[in-house]
Amino acid sequence: MILKHEVILDLPMAATRTIREVEVKIRIENLAGLIGRLGKMRVCCEGRVFEQNTVYDTPDGAYRRKGRLLRLRTETPAPSKAVGVLGGGREAVFTSKAAAPGSRSAYKERLEREVPVRSPAQWPARLCALGLGAGFCYQKYRTLFCLPGLHLDLDETPIGTFLELEGAPQAIDRAARALGFSSRHYIRGTYWSLFQASRRGRARARKNMTFRA
Repeated sequence: MILKHEVILDLPMAATRTIREVEVKIRIENLAGLIGRLGKMRVCCEGRVFEQNTVYDTPDGAYRRKGRLLRLRTETPAPSKAVGVLGGGREAVFTSKAAAPGSRSAYKERLEREVPVRSPAQWPARLCALGLGAGFCYQKYRTLFCLPGLHLDLDETPIGTFLELEGAPQAIDRAARALGFSSRHYIRGTYWSLFQASRRGRARARKNMTFRA
């Protein structure tokens, strides 16, 4: 899965590979209860970061129409006394995603390729020169947990708190059950679709999912 803009940007594609991302989201209503259950599971915590995500597309939205995504993400350390975690690392990543064939109904599955970005401040101008403009922007605080074969990402967003489980379907189901959830709690939608649903019926809805208007 190599997009033409990735080739023009001269990304180190040889050093990366396309993976099949399998994940679900679960809306969290009781954060303290979840943190307690995660502690009992003895998950490894990799810290908390603040994410700034910007989705890029052509003026006519060609990538969105085809179910594809180009995203620039920056992460900065964001320790939290409330969650009881230290700050994570500082990183910037450029990601491309596309629909995965044969997706299971209970999970969101995408083909994904990520590459590290050394100078993220220079990228908006580079992408603009290729005819790509910044579209949807969304922010979140992410606390990264992991178990063998499974990533558990706790996302605090402007539209609520979510837990993302990413890994093999069996590992997702096993961890979900241990945390008190079942497949009926699974959300396959993206943050874009969840944000759009939250805007319905609001006369002056924001265009981006950010903590400040």
